[in-house]
Formats: sequence, C-alpha cells, structure tokens
Amino acid sequence: MFNKFRKLGISFLAVGLFALLSAGVASAQSTLKEIKERGYVRVATANEIPYGYVDAGGNAMGAGPEVARAVLKRMGIEDIQWVVTSFSSLIPGLKANRFDMAAAEQAILPDRCKQVDYATVPNSSYGEGLLVKAGNPKNIHSHKDFVKRKDLKVALMAGADQLEMLQAIGVPQSQMVMIQTNADAISTVATGRADAYAATGLTAANLAKKSDKVELADPFEDPVIDGKEIRSWGSFTFNKESDDFRMAFSKELKKFKKTEEWRNILEKNGFTPSDIEGSFRYTAEELCSGEGI
Repeated sequence: MFNKFRKLGISFLAVGLFALLSAGVASAQSTLKEIKERGYVRVATANEIPYGYVDAGGNAMGAGPEVARAVLKRMGIEDIQWVVTSFSSLIPGLKANRFDMAAAEQAILPDRCKQVDYATVPNSSYGEGLLVKAGNPKNIHSHKDFVKRKDLKVALMAGADQLEMLQAIGVPQSQMVMIQTNADAISTVATGRADAYAATGLTAANLAKKSDKVELADPFEDPVIDGKEIRSWGSFTFNKESDDFRMAFSKELKKFKKTEEWRNILEKNGFTPSDIEGSFRYTAEELCSGEGI
C-alpha cells in the first residue's frame, strides 16, 4: 500500500554554530521533569512559512511555533530556546537529543513514525500545490504533467514529503531537482533550472507572494494516489524516549484545540476552514499506521 509522505524568552542558534555545539551530544531522553528543572525547553523549527519560521523581529512564528508556545505556557514552560535548522535536520536532531521537540508541522507519515514520536493528535491538515514561472509558460497544472511530459523538471526540498509522492505518481528521479531550502525555490524556478517547485499549497502560495517572477499554478489539480486525494496532517515531533513530555504536551494540545485562540492562530497563518476541521479527522496513531494515507 502506498505510504503518503507526508512538511517569549527566545534564544536563536545559527545553524552552523548549532551543529558544532551539538555534534558531540549523546542521544538521551528529555523528560518533563528534566525540562522543568532545567528551566527551559529547546524547540526546533525550519524556516518554512506558514508552518514555522523566524520573522524580521527575530520571533518564532507560524502554526507550529505559535501553537507550541501557547501549549507550553499552559504546561508552565515559558522559556523557549528556539533552534532554527533545515527541514531535513529536524528528525536527526531529535534522535540525537539536540532539542526536545520540533514545531514545524511535519506531516505524520508511517516511515517518520518509526524514527520519532508525534503528539497524539495532529495540529493541522493541508493540501498540495506547485510554484511555477510567472505566466506559467509550460502550462503546468498538476503533478501528473511531469509523468506525461518528460521534458519537464520539478524541484523539491531535501527531506520533504513530496519525494515519495512524486515517486508514487511515477515521476522519474531524472526529472527531479533537489534544493536545500524553500528560499531556493524562487530562483530555481525563475531561472528555469526547474519548471516548477512541488510543495504544500500554503508554502507555494507564500513563495509566490515574494516575487513577481513566479506564481502559484492555478488552476491546480490535487494529486490522487490509490484513489485518494493527497492531504497531509502536521504535528509536533519528539524523541522516542521522551514519552512523558510528549504525552503531557499532547494532553494540553487536545484542550487547546477546543479554543478560539487555536483556531485563530491557524486562520491567520492561512489555513482554510477545511484545513482546520480536517485536523480532527485522524489521530496520530491512525496516521502512523497508514490510515487515511
């Protein structure tokens, strides 16, 4: 069966310095007791609007960080040391105990569930999209276009869910262009290195706002695999040995999702009413087992 792929007291650590400081850290658990005794929690995010990013004022924003901050406050934890790293480094960093949790709305996928644990419920749901050159000169409107037309190339971010999705649809590796960050997508598409960038619809829409050289593919045909429309459910991730912290966070997250404050955070970050309601459709356990994927 196809496994769907699937994206203040603040201290920011530059990725390079962070890698040097954390390289020798041995893998260990981060218990709730340890975190409270320490007096702060280490939370990682990747710069991907609107899921998790750092704004011009140096504040961690987006659906993941803003909800995490509110939930942690309810748990009595207000001192957060934010770590900004690449998306592909989030899971390795958790496994190495370089931070206590990740707030980047990573999609809940069976393969990821083997490596890290998720909060017991999703925080969000979201669909797919494509960023194309202004005017859409190649007339690209779906992921299937890359199967039908062998002259097209599609870019995707290293470590992102879209790799498995494109593979499942039948796009060969030779038509894929790997980039390291979402920030690279605009130049990659604008210069013609790739004809489109595959990302979630929210990511693609936000990138389109940053440059008049690119735009969102519209209309866009949602990918369908094994008869199912592709949708992702994002949540918070934890080291597998940090279960008491994860369960305490999950308990408060469930309560927080019943509030208007939670709904307002997602709405202001661009999530639609369908995205918000869709987050209640499955539990993390169901998604880890492949249900709904």
